[in-house]
Amino acid sequence: MSGRRFFKGISMKASNFVFFVLVSIAVCSGFCWAYPKPAIAPALNHWNIDVEFSKPQQILVDIPTDGQNAPPRRFWYVILTLTNNSAVDAPFFPSCDLMTDTFKIVPAGTDVMGIVFKQIKLTQQGRYPFLESLEQVDDRILQGADNARDIAIIWPDFDGEAKNIDLFIGGLSNEVVMINHPIKKDKAGNPEKVYLRKTLQLKYAIGGDKKFRSDSRLEYKTRQWVMR
Repeated sequence: MSGRRFFKGISMKASNFVFFVLVSIAVCSGFCWAYPKPAIAPALNHWNIDVEFSKPQQILVDIPTDGQNAPPRRFWYVILTLTNNSAVDAPFFPSCDLMTDTFKIVPAGTDVMGIVFKQIKLTQQGRYPFLESLEQVDDRILQGADNARDIAIIWPDFDGEAKNIDLFIGGLSNEVVMINHPIKKDKAGNPEKVYLRKTLQLKYAIGGDKKFRSDSRLEYKTRQWVMR
């Protein structure tokens, strides 16, 4: 396993577990839990990557391994344009999750074959001629607009019962915060520490009749930075 995949796997598992624990506590106690907020004034050693994002789109792809008569699979994707205007070349270890309001979390790239990205790249080649997939992009974003990167983030189709989704894009900042784990204790009986990263949260409502998935569309609601 590469260092990058290991880092992403640990980050996603830890943050997702903490999220579910906190949500469960909030539901049982009758309160609504919210993510911690980043610092209003970032520290001098903090860097952030500027991001522009396209409207999420769906695409149907025939997967050869599914068999000749198998129906095409549906995927959703968003394209990020990342520009590093900070004072340093920024290491880039992204974690990108799609979360439904039915409390299902899908990490980007789950069950996504290479042919899916190839079809997206072909569709978007006019606007994004240098489009890269999340798995192929370098582990460092160099400084300056000349080094901006266009990256496709891809998820398989999500729960048809969902009415809203959140996209969480991590790895765009080195700002972290340490919190106490709500349940786990160390050997001394003290709460274990959990590290959360500054993460971009994009919120969308799902329009269209759920019976006709091809008509579904994601309507942009808002964006914010959270610690996750």
